[in-house]
Amino acid sequence: MGRTKKLIIPSIAAAIGLAILLNLGFWQLGRLEWKENLIVQVEQGVAKAPVPAPVPTDWATLSDVDDYRNVSVSGEYLDGETFYYTALSKPFGKFGGPGVMAYSPFKTTDGWIVLINRGFLPQELPENERAHFLKPPEGISEITGLMRLGEKPNWTTPASNPNDRIWFARDTDAMGKTLGIEAQFLAPYSIDLDKRYTPSSGLPQAGETIVRFKNDHLGYALTWFGLAATLIGVFLAYAATILWPRKENAKDA
Repeated sequence: MGRTKKLIIPSIAAAIGLAILLNLGFWQLGRLEWKENLIVQVEQGVAKAPVPAPVPTDWATLSDVDDYRNVSVSGEYLDGETFYYTALSKPFGKFGGPGVMAYSPFKTTDGWIVLINRGFLPQELPENERAHFLKPPEGISEITGLMRLGEKPNWTTPASNPNDRIWFARDTDAMGKTLGIEAQFLAPYSIDLDKRYTPSSGLPQAGETIVRFKNDHLGYALTWFGLAATLIGVFLAYAATILWPRKENAKDA
């Protein structure tokens, strides 16, 4: 009976720890199902015909499922541009490697503004040539492309350089502020132009959107379940030493 008493507190602690680890594992499996469904919806959305881009009254309800939606919008380009640093390892077009995506403000016919990712510019492109390629089309036009929700940098993201207007995250809010756009008029997303909008010069090289989702939930779930199995094994080994001690320790039990 005395040996069993020694297991009461460790048993309670082990049960609590096991419950926590199992709950975390099952939660990750739930997140895995959610992410897989999201990926399917996004892939289906990319293949669908363009729908009108979300207007200001829709902005508050946008969520991850709206990312990569194929949209269309009418308006005209405004002066100014910002850049998102990237590297194309497998470009769809002629140019690849390190460079920037060029974002230009686009004023819609309804009066609100959205940043348009016009395409890729190689890093080695001379500054004077870059300025030439950045001249946007004039006049009212209708454009189509993939909607990308804005993102915020985290602690691993390199600091942006507002002077060069180069960003290392698609922080549309910060980009718009640099361009002097009032926040209430700026869409919380950008639009990546379809590749058909690549000009005859080849730059900016549009249509370089990489449809990709990070999906590590299965690995996380297996990790939590593995820790749960380890906890069970450690507890059983400990309980065995208490309930069935070695002969030389039996007198001390």
